[in-house]
Amino acid sequence: MRNSVDAPKRKHRNPLGSLTVKQQLFLLFLVLGVPLFVLFSYGSWKTENVLKRHVTNAYIELNKQNFIIINRDTESINKITSTVIQNPLLQQIDMSGKDGILSRLSTYIKLENTLAGYSQAANGREPNYYSLYIYDPNNYYSFAPNYPEVRKAGVYFFTEDEKPDWYDEAVAKKGNGYLRILDQLSPFSPKEQTLGYVRAINNISQGGTIGVLVVTRMNDKFNEAFRNVSLPEGNIYLTDWDNRVLASTTDETNTLLDLPQEVSPPSKGEGVVDVITSDFIYVVNYNHYLGQKLVYQIPTKSLLQQQKEIKHVMQLISLVYAFAVFVLITYFWRALMTPLQKLAFFVRRYEPGGPVPRLPDHGQDNEVGILIRSTYEMASRLNGMVRNQYEMEIKQREAQLQILYQQINPHLLYNTLESIYWKSELEGSHESAEMIKELSKLMKISLSRGRELITLEEELEHARAYVKLQEHRYEYGCRVSWQLDNQPDVRGTLIPKVTLQPLIENAMIHGVKHMGEDGEIVVSTYEREDRVVIRIEDNGYKKVDFEALEKLLYDENPDHSLGYGIRNVQQRIRLHFGQPFGLSYRPREGGGTVVEMLLPKHSSQAEGEDQDV
Repeated sequence: MRNSVDAPKRKHRNPLGSLTVKQQLFLLFLVLGVPLFVLFSYGSWKTENVLKRHVTNAYIELNKQNFIIINRDTESINKITSTVIQNPLLQQIDMSGKDGILSRLSTYIKLENTLAGYSQAANGREPNYYSLYIYDPNNYYSFAPNYPEVRKAGVYFFTEDEKPDWYDEAVAKKGNGYLRILDQLSPFSPKEQTLGYVRAINNISQGGTIGVLVVTRMNDKFNEAFRNVSLPEGNIYLTDWDNRVLASTTDETNTLLDLPQEVSPPSKGEGVVDVITSDFIYVVNYNHYLGQKLVYQIPTKSLLQQQKEIKHVMQLISLVYAFAVFVLITYFWRALMTPLQKLAFFVRRYEPGGPVPRLPDHGQDNEVGILIRSTYEMASRLNGMVRNQYEMEIKQREAQLQILYQQINPHLLYNTLESIYWKSELEGSHESAEMIKELSKLMKISLSRGRELITLEEELEHARAYVKLQEHRYEYGCRVSWQLDNQPDVRGTLIPKVTLQPLIENAMIHGVKHMGEDGEIVVSTYEREDRVVIRIEDNGYKKVDFEALEKLLYDENPDHSLGYGIRNVQQRIRLHFGQPFGLSYRPREGGGTVVEMLLPKHSSQAEGEDQDV
């Protein structure tokens, strides 16, 4: 078995070699100019993000203080409603009709005065108006007016037909106050939208609901808190838990506010979340217990106005730098292009073997001048090399003719074996014909038109032919089974030719020989990640020195008394595919030997098709 010839090393081409000088100078301009613009863009982006983050942190703190003020105002209203609810006059109001009309009228007047007292303006601010709505199904208080207004405090009794649409909702809250947009206080009142604080009044001693207390004009209180906050072109929204706007610095009330998914708060607790989008900065302060959110929405473009001056300075610096680079490129362009164009003209019209023009008397002493003089000198040397190359080609052709003549003998032997095979078939010597046929396969694959690497499928065919030929020659009686992976990329894996035959031969001679039908050899192939494994195992009974085999495969100076076959196979595999690949031996469970060949899974077209001769 012959060692394979080292494959030629692949040359690495300079990626700039295919560009003209003009293109390379333009590329140089890009290399010098583009990083500046990239740095400028990155600096602007980074500055913008840092500015957004600092501003967002400031608005988070401002939002927290603003939310505290709103909750404090809401809590003050809640405390007043608690005082109203605990009023004995309200807790003892007669809804059964037992008291006389004068007593009921007196109670009504006292309650009116009480609520009016809580609705007085303070410090010149718009007051909040406290109104009490009591369900009177029997119309015992028919004398009381039932025309509530947003800017008016009072006690209002209503029947089933006159019940406000929000009354049952408030009763269901079981005395917990909440903020709600009220489009109309009652079916008979004028339509005027207001933000109200609504709280049901329960009977402390007897249980049940007495009525609902409504505090109107809450939006005025919250708008005053909003006016103390300055957001550049931004908006402030107070919403319920479902993002319905209760109060805002805009006219968007009683509408659903569209918020990014990133600022959705958790289902419980309180805290602050923020997100920065391409258009807005959102800061959301939430309180799940109150069911409220305070939302700041600030457009990012209003913040970036502060960056414009810095950007103008950076743009001016970039333009000055680009102009300087352009001047530098132009200078090198004129200094290099003229002599290089002359050199290119000479190179294009010069033909190897032809006359070499006279060297210039004077020229540049820099690298360009050295290049021009070296080119002319190289042309002179090239003429001598052309003559030498011509002589070498003649000798090479003579050597090729000699090699072709030497290949005639193996091909002649292969053709002769084919003729003997058919003659034996015609004469009825089938067993001899089969032996000749298998030997013919061995010769055909061994030749392989000079290829060193063949496909695994071809190598397995060669191994089968060898096994059949040995069975005819010696009648070992052992069983040889084939367990092969038939995937195309496994069958097409490249392998040095005639590498399995020595391993199978070792298994026959040193493993199962003299075992008769009890001997068994298994040849299997399978895929392991991006590699292909070929395993040959036998159940031989002889003791094997695996340490000696290991030294034979890997030592630089092995003991060749063990043979050259597997050493040769190991070296050929290593020469083609590198050190991770090759042979390994180990004992087989239950007795015998296992040899594995590791190959890279590299499928490709064969180096050439076999040619019939």
